[in-house]
Amino acid sequence: MKIIQSVDRSLKIIDLLSKHDEIGVTEISEKMGLHKSTTHGILTTLEVNRFVKQNKDTKKYSLGLKFIEISRIVLDNLDIKNIIKPYLKKLADKYDETVHFAQEDDGMVVYLEKIESSRAVVIKSSIGKRNPMYCTGVGKSILAYMDEKKSDEIINKPLKKLTKNTKTNYKELKEEFEKVRRNGYAIDDEEIEIGLRCISAPIRSHDGKVFGAISISGPSVRMTYDRLEELKLPLTETALEISKSLGYRDRGIEI
Repeated sequence: MKIIQSVDRSLKIIDLLSKHDEIGVTEISEKMGLHKSTTHGILTTLEVNRFVKQNKDTKKYSLGLKFIEISRIVLDNLDIKNIIKPYLKKLADKYDETVHFAQEDDGMVVYLEKIESSRAVVIKSSIGKRNPMYCTGVGKSILAYMDEKKSDEIINKPLKKLTKNTKTNYKELKEEFEKVRRNGYAIDDEEIEIGLRCISAPIRSHDGKVFGAISISGPSVRMTYDRLEELKLPLTETALEISKSLGYRDRGIEI
């Protein structure tokens, strides 16, 4: 495999710039192990083509507007379900429980993808089905990161208590969302259906905003609290991998 050195250096400088708000020529040269003249030449070429821009006051560099144009084209061509499905299948195959991907639509969660467990107990969900947000794992994963005004419109009203475990109190739900943000995952503890437990984690887009969630669901006899504890790390790690595949850059933000 032939690597063109100048292209390789340019791409590595772009990657370096993506990790900083601004960075100067000297620091780039030191991190890249290049002479300042070489670094300056690469940056000038990238700047002419609008891939980087220079702050005229600080003389430091950052990524340019060209990446916004390119990202829009890439995002327009993304088939999100096809990107997410292999990750869901991997989770379903490894843990043999039903895995979902869902998004919010008009104050409800709608299931857009489902990988069924091979075990006997069938989860009563289907692609296209809509459920309340406040009592589902995927719903709480999304609500926890939603604009507060919008989330309040969804939960600050009379809510139906579907099981004895369903939380319908505004204050309790707000505390639940804080817990989700703190832990990075949500639990549905037989809140929409007795005998069913679920653990869910949010999915972020390229701009860092939560736009959906994935979950692992199963009967409570299998999805014990110890089992949920076992699943939380692989689930949140998978959610982060999916987010990165959609352009999200992890800069210390908890998923």
